[in-house]
Amino acid sequence: MGVNQCVKVTLFLSLLVLFCSSFSSSEDVKLKVKGVTNIATTDENFICATLDWWPSNKCDYNQCPWGKAGILNLDLNNTILSNAIKAFNPLRIRLGGSLQDQIIYQFGKQKHCPTMRKKENGLFGFSVGCLPKKRWDEVNHFLNKTGVKFTFGLNALVGKKNSKEDQLNWKGDWNPNNAISLMKYTVSKGYNIDSYELGNELCSEGVSARIDSVQYAKDITKLRHIVNSLYPNATTRPKVMGPAGFYGKEWFDSFLQHVGPGVIDGVTHHIYNLGAGVDRDLISKVQDPYFLSKIAQTFKDVSTAVKEFTPWAGAWVGESGGAYNSGGKDVSHTFVNGFWYLDQLGMTSTFNHKVYCRQALIGGNYALLNTTSFIPNPDYYGALLWHRLMGTNVLSISHDSSSYLRTYAHCSKQGNGITLLLINMENSTSFDVSLVNDMNLYPEELASEGVNTVNLMDSLKREEYHLTPKDGNIQSDVVLLNGTPLELTKSKEIPELKPKIVDASSSSPIKVAPHSIVFVQINNFNAPACAPPTK
Repeated sequence: MGVNQCVKVTLFLSLLVLFCSSFSSSEDVKLKVKGVTNIATTDENFICATLDWWPSNKCDYNQCPWGKAGILNLDLNNTILSNAIKAFNPLRIRLGGSLQDQIIYQFGKQKHCPTMRKKENGLFGFSVGCLPKKRWDEVNHFLNKTGVKFTFGLNALVGKKNSKEDQLNWKGDWNPNNAISLMKYTVSKGYNIDSYELGNELCSEGVSARIDSVQYAKDITKLRHIVNSLYPNATTRPKVMGPAGFYGKEWFDSFLQHVGPGVIDGVTHHIYNLGAGVDRDLISKVQDPYFLSKIAQTFKDVSTAVKEFTPWAGAWVGESGGAYNSGGKDVSHTFVNGFWYLDQLGMTSTFNHKVYCRQALIGGNYALLNTTSFIPNPDYYGALLWHRLMGTNVLSISHDSSSYLRTYAHCSKQGNGITLLLINMENSTSFDVSLVNDMNLYPEELASEGVNTVNLMDSLKREEYHLTPKDGNIQSDVVLLNGTPLELTKSKEIPELKPKIVDASSSSPIKVAPHSIVFVQINNFNAPACAPPTK
């Protein structure tokens, strides 16, 4: 080979290396985990999913994505649906939504049970609907069979009328008689209710209706008295939740100051921080760490208000679908949506939220299960892994690397170790993650770098769960676990979620590939906050 040819070959290889490196790179990251004390706690059943009232003719943007997923039409005998719920053992489910304040119950004096229909001047474009007694029995038998922890949203507008000055504003006292009839029947049948919630999105500015904060405090206090009367045993008594709407500081502070001690057990608020489901920038938003972080202030504000005014209650995200109006048809049910969803779970837990309810279990474009086939979408498996691996104690975790690497740490649900959630939103950069156990008890500004810290990668046995999209397509409905597609078994069971075992003798870092989500369980991580309580 001549000199010129050698030069050409060398130049070609150099350009090839540069070309490849421009599309793929790797970065070393040191994660500092502070395991001495926790920074927040969640409920044991932090993961929650919603069921809704929407009929099949609920349509947005020239599409009608709800099918027969509304609770009045849902096939409760579907095997996949039952198995998907049972896999959580238990799953927390909230039944509510936009139409809940137009639903009456076929109990007591309410014999007629009207069918909900399209109505031009009705709330959300629909008329009043009804929950038949027979359907209530069917729903509760299903919930009992699948072991659900159930939150039921009550109609808060019964007895109220529109203000003449402001059609959005509803005035008057809540009339609980129809709700009491349903609740008495529920008690008589022994149906298990974990909590009752009053109204849906009636707080702050409201959506299609709103209630004054002082009036709402009065109404929910009435609900508390009713629940206490119907459920005299305090150990099995359902919780009372509210206000189930979007946070506004003035309204929330006023409401929380006007409810007495012990009235509410949970302060629920809703999140749709991605905007409209039709937004063309939706896929960019779910991969933008700056945009995703903007909602953190709301979580902090709600947590602060709860701590200041109702410290006996916990903050809940009572409904969150990311993009409103049924979600984005090309994004919300695909792998890439997990960047938003799992980041939300991690973020809310650090702000001391006890529960996070995903809109929806089934229905719309944002469901955990496909609306027609019931086959789990990628976010279902992310939720299931969180439920099985992430414990109630939240730990502080930090790094100085790319903001596109989102990191969260909890004490493990089983055992005394920790579980990490690592989300890589980068499309071409992988991260080689090593851990530092920060045992420092001093405040950050007084701590010296390297004091009381231990690099642990050469002594930790770990279990890794790498979630990636099929064929590298982030808009795929199929998710891979450690390279294997997660598919239902022949008997329509949820597949086993097997981790990749990394032996303690290995000193290799955790490899977080581009566009991947990784759970890592480390059982022998020495975190005092995760140790059994001393006697």
